[in-house]
Amino acid sequence: MKIVAISGSIVGSKTRTAMDYTLSAAREKYADADIVLLDLAEYNLVFSDGRNYREYVGDTKFVTETIMNADAIIIGTPTFQASIPATLKNIFDLLPVNALRDKVVSILVTAGTAKHYLMAELQLKPILAYMKAHIVPAYVFIEEKDFNRKEIVNDDVLFRIGRLVEDTVMLVDAFANVRQLKEAEYDF
Repeated sequence: MKIVAISGSIVGSKTRTAMDYTLSAAREKYADADIVLLDLAEYNLVFSDGRNYREYVGDTKFVTETIMNADAIIIGTPTFQASIPATLKNIFDLLPVNALRDKVVSILVTAGTAKHYLMAELQLKPILAYMKAHIVPAYVFIEEKDFNRKEIVNDDVLFRIGRLVEDTVMLVDAFANVRQLKEAEYDF
């Protein structure tokens, strides 16, 4: 199983910190999984201009192809102006509309206050649904108060991160079994 984690911003540290905890939980529980982190701050991505994702080169091609080859995607995003950051939106714009078909996508959101807890429901989930993702229903929302010196200090958040990882892997396995049963119905 290939899991791609996306840290969806080029500024700040909280989303990356949360993604590091998530990756640690995933690697601990699923050591046989191929787990990759795409921290968008580490890549030089061009803005989408409508081309097919295969026509891009360099980091842009690498990031889009890595996402397209994933079985599961864990998206970590901060909340900027009650929405997702432009760097993350650009990733969606670079990909074809069916890019997330048959992929399980889970969400981890960081925000300054609880006032932005619906951002994932109103901004991110509609994009993922449009791109045909199987969305893990429960997402992890982490507030400013849950961090201290680049560490998560809320045990409930750590529990929810572990559960998010488990739910993501279980859904990948469940959908793989469903696809296998559907394919077995055909005689050719």
